[in-house]
Amino acid sequence: RCQTVYENRDEAVKGDETAQKQFHAFVLFLAELYLNLEIKGIKGQVTRAEILQEGLRELLNVLFSNPVDNNLMCAVKLLKLTGSVLEDAWKEKGKNDMEEIIQGIENVVLDANCSRDVKHMLLKVVELRSSNWGRVHETAPHTKATPENDPNYFMNEPTFYTSDGVPFTAADPDYQEKYQELLEREDLFPDYEENCVALSGPADQYFNDLDNKMDPEIEEAYEKFCLESEHKRKQ
Repeated sequence: RCQTVYENRDEAVKGDETAQKQFHAFVLFLAELYLNLEIKGIKGQVTRAEILQEGLRELLNVLFSNPVDNNLMCAVKLLKLTGSVLEDAWKEKGKNDMEEIIQGIENVVLDANCSRDVKHMLLKVVELRSSNWGRVHETAPHTKATPENDPNYFMNEPTFYTSDGVPFTAADPDYQEKYQELLEREDLFPDYEENCVALSGPADQYFNDLDNKMDPEIEEAYEKFCLESEHKRKQ
């Protein structure tokens, strides 16, 4: 049945609306079949049916040979569906069929008496093809981010300040030196070594003093906070 419809393609694209609809359904059926049918070769390799690839190329020619709106819309659907796969297959054989098809589309846009909307759809296909059918390929292999290759490497690092109030982050070339100075200036644990082993007993007393004592300013602020909270609660 497919063979019969294919052989009558020249008449179908010039037929009435019903004949064209049936033909367009046949074209898109072959496109789906081409994408999904896998044929196993003698050596076990899996490929698509080459005869369908050749058939789709000829069907595109026929659709553009009678450039009325319905035929052109069918061609647009066919290219959106199979354009990338067809072009890849042709390129493997060193053929430039897709270049010829794109040139044909540009000629239709310039010369055919189709509607403005259909011409816009055709130009969108040309644009899609120019972007490699919407496919994205990495231009370079993925590399781990480092301060040398990623300008945003230190973007989320905290900001510190020197004793003079100058800000600095891990991106600063003198970071280690400045950070060490900061630690010495802000040394809150004089009785502990870097390995957190206590050198003397007063360290425990240091923490106890923090817990048990409240200077007058902190005490006043705390009392004020309690009063404001109570006032808001009653409101």
